[in-house]
Amino acid sequence: MIKKIESSLFAKVFLITLSMLLCASLLVFGLLAWFMPQTYSNRLNIILDERAQDFISELEQVTFSGSGGLFDQFIADMEINSVELYNSSGDWVPLPTEEFDNEWGVNIAQSTEVGLGEKTPILSNSYYFSFADSSDRYMLTVYGEAEQIAELQQSFIRIFPFILLVVLVVAFVVSWMYSHIITKPVLAISSISEKMSDLQLDWKIDGRRTDELGILEKSLNTLSHNLSNALSELQSANKKLAADIEHEKELEQARTDFFSAVSHELKTPVTIIKGQLEGMILGIGAYKDHEKYLSRALEIANTLESMVQEVLTISRLETAEEQFRYDRLDCVQIIKSYLSETEDLIAEKDLQIHLDMSPTTFISGNKMLMEKVFSNLIGNAVKYSPYGAIIYISAHADYEQVEFSVENTDVHIPGDSIPKLFDAFYRVEQSRSRKTGGSGLGLYIVQAILHHHGSECTVCNTQSGVKFSFII
Repeated sequence: MIKKIESSLFAKVFLITLSMLLCASLLVFGLLAWFMPQTYSNRLNIILDERAQDFISELEQVTFSGSGGLFDQFIADMEINSVELYNSSGDWVPLPTEEFDNEWGVNIAQSTEVGLGEKTPILSNSYYFSFADSSDRYMLTVYGEAEQIAELQQSFIRIFPFILLVVLVVAFVVSWMYSHIITKPVLAISSISEKMSDLQLDWKIDGRRTDELGILEKSLNTLSHNLSNALSELQSANKKLAADIEHEKELEQARTDFFSAVSHELKTPVTIIKGQLEGMILGIGAYKDHEKYLSRALEIANTLESMVQEVLTISRLETAEEQFRYDRLDCVQIIKSYLSETEDLIAEKDLQIHLDMSPTTFISGNKMLMEKVFSNLIGNAVKYSPYGAIIYISAHADYEQVEFSVENTDVHIPGDSIPKLFDAFYRVEQSRSRKTGGSGLGLYIVQAILHHHGSECTVCNTQSGVKFSFII
């Protein structure tokens, strides 16, 4: 029970408030029970003294024998219990009236009975005076009725149980209401703090109060909103960071795979050249024909040089992307210029070129890199098209974008090879690619350049051939 009270703010506030109210109520009741009879007694004493002083003034103006009527009239007062008269020697002196003697006997009996029974308090004062016919000093002792004081004290004692019950009920109700009003916002804030410790921020306090607790509630709402935003931003940043880390891992793995493939691809022509040179130096068999094998070695060296240039281009794309300059380029002019350079090969294979382009079509990009994109895509169409095939080249501007496509007929790519076409060193037909001098890096470079320009190259088989396209 004690542990429950210690762990409950409501119970603590309730018990403390109840105790304080009970103590305050009982203290007020005790003070009233003590001071009210005292105050009433003092008031009666003042009244008794005033009447006694008036009575003494009247006695000093009459003789002893003629004062009987005054004594009778004074004792007849309802607030006078009895009167005693003493001479200067301290001896009791009978009052000068027979009527007083009868009244005196009654008063003495009543006073004795009450005194022995209920112990009614009696007020008394003594006064010194002299009658008009004598210079002797007398002492008059006046006893006043004080039954009201006793009744008042008894009333307080009689109503104490009822007052105690009322005080208990009122103190209990008031303490419960006060504790509820005081602890409700505190308990709500405590509950909110537990949720905040668990990072549960989907709550809001009704901050309609204008006091310090209301300010605290509004501050908690603001804190919750700010924490929620901060956590959301942190989670987004963490997701982005995780994505960046994963992307970096993928790039690192791609670089590792790429340079592993580069090493393998460069090793083949180097090995061939080395074998041919050793055969010629040693004069082994057919290698004695130096002119023939030197010519082959030169071809392989040219292929090797072309491959190294492509590798350098890829390296530049990966490490110096911000250094590339972007200009306003006429892609129609670039396409026509490359077709002029390959005019002999086109004529040799009797290829038909169909152009579907405006006189000028401008794009924004790096001139050297975009020339390589167009030359690689159109060059592949020319190289891998069979004799007498048709090549369709189109470039159309639409809403600040240019869509380019090149399609060569009479040839198709196996479906399982299409997703791999843009991988480094991938060749659809290994033997024919090597004969045509392909390194397997052309389409990989095209895709990397287009990615730097915010675009992507796609490839698909059509009814008549293969189509490469991109939008920039």
